[in-house]
Amino acid sequence: MGADSGRYRGTESRISQWLRRRSKPQGAEAADTARVQLLLAVADAGMPIAPAAHPQGYRCSCERIGCPTPARHPISFAWQTQSTTDRAQIERWAGGQPLANFITATGMIHDVLDVPLTAGRSALERLLAAGIDVGPVAQSGDDRMLFFTATRGTPEDEDEWWPCELDCHPETMDAHPGLRWHCRGSYVLLPPARLPGEVDVHWVRGPEHELPDPLTLLETLTDACARYAGSAEQSELDHDSIAWPMSR
Repeated sequence: MGADSGRYRGTESRISQWLRRRSKPQGAEAADTARVQLLLAVADAGMPIAPAAHPQGYRCSCERIGCPTPARHPISFAWQTQSTTDRAQIERWAGGQPLANFITATGMIHDVLDVPLTAGRSALERLLAAGIDVGPVAQSGDDRMLFFTATRGTPEDEDEWWPCELDCHPETMDAHPGLRWHCRGSYVLLPPARLPGEVDVHWVRGPEHELPDPLTLLETLTDACARYAGSAEQSELDHDSIAWPMSR
């Protein structure tokens, strides 16, 4: 009787799982499909990705008390070696972790110039009006804009890599509150992603656009950040906490 009961419970569990999958709203299935396709498009563009945490209400799925970057960080400490463009692996991750966000590791194929949203919108308008190839652009939450560019250096071409005071690593995000340059050893949250507070990360210009040389964007972006800092000063805000560059 006990064995039969166990077999019955196992069968019932499998049936329940099947029914839950069958009862999934069509809209949710379409959203899942679109999510996977967007992730694969990034991989097809050569940008490696890895799973990240996701929001649980206003908290982070990592369950770390006081997580400083809720839903914005990788799941694994080995994210640099884990990051991949392998389509089969990405599909397994996306299918097995349907709530997960994803990060893309910078400094191998691409870098990201990360600026305040207001400055980014202004710079994007100016760049497009000037006929400059901007490349992929994403909006991250309600405060940042991400400009994806070709990388300026990798471990394979060490002699061509040059350091920059804007270099942004995950542990130094607050040190570059204005323009941040994500290159080797850094990452950004990749669209599509959900953040606490019902905000998201989404493409403004998709990954199908070719990655530009970062130097073709840098002057316009730094100028936009400086203008943004100036307007903040006029508003009597603490400009050191919101934009770079500026005098010290």
